[in-house]
Amino acid sequence: MKQHKKEKKLHFILRYIFIFIGATMAAAAIELFLVPNSIIDGGIIGISLILNYLTVIPFGVLIVAINLPFLYFGYKHIGRNFFISSIFAIVSLALIEIPMHHIEPFVDDPLLATVFGGLLLGVGVGLVIRNGGALDGTEILGILLTKKLPFSIGEFVMFFNVFIFGWAAFVLGLEQAMYSVLTYYIASKTIDVVIQGLDDTKAVLIVSEEYEEVGSAINDRLGRSFTKLHGQGGYLNTPKDVIYVVVTRLELTKLKQIVADVDSKAFLTIMATQEVHGATFKVPIH
Repeated sequence: MKQHKKEKKLHFILRYIFIFIGATMAAAAIELFLVPNSIIDGGIIGISLILNYLTVIPFGVLIVAINLPFLYFGYKHIGRNFFISSIFAIVSLALIEIPMHHIEPFVDDPLLATVFGGLLLGVGVGLVIRNGGALDGTEILGILLTKKLPFSIGEFVMFFNVFIFGWAAFVLGLEQAMYSVLTYYIASKTIDVVIQGLDDTKAVLIVSEEYEEVGSAINDRLGRSFTKLHGQGGYLNTPKDVIYVVVTRLELTKLKQIVADVDSKAFLTIMATQEVHGATFKVPIH
């Protein structure tokens, strides 16, 4: 049986450094932007902030205590490394938040706090997730419950956050709840950028009777390699070769023009991709 390689020591150290940086950024967003302006985020962070507002229990204690049950289930279903990385991230957030609590807030304008606090929080949480940890157990709960309920993880998280922001409207006021929804949106979009990167790539399937000429044109004029997939027509049951190619967003228009020049009857399916890895996906020759 093939043995899995252990994580290299340098990579391990760098991973935890980035988790710590992410936790620090999240703590700064919470203490220097959101809390002074009575704005919250969604998920467990949002619940902890509301309970902190209603009680004398410190935010750091709440974020650790509420997340622990979810992390336990994460350990059971996702793995030991995820559990340790998440514990490290959450404890770091709780400890860093304490000295930051005494620092003067950066802004007292709710809109500025919403935008820049959401961006900073999104980058921080994204760094933690990208390096194998989590600051929020909501999605872990979603993974467990959606196995038994007719909802997707995204739908569960959305319903969960609707409850949190509705609660925030009663506790903090309707206006602050609306700022909180905007913060959550900005943070979630920023998390996606941090996790997936800025590269916007598209995967394209091309069905054409002139697949040889189309493939050559893509290689010559766009500088992209491609893969031929062997398929079969569903109506006539005739063999068909399908071209699969990945391009950047800026190359998509040129690709469609190339295909149209060779075969105006070609059928294209264009799909969004999150990430592309591999040595063959290099800078194209234009």
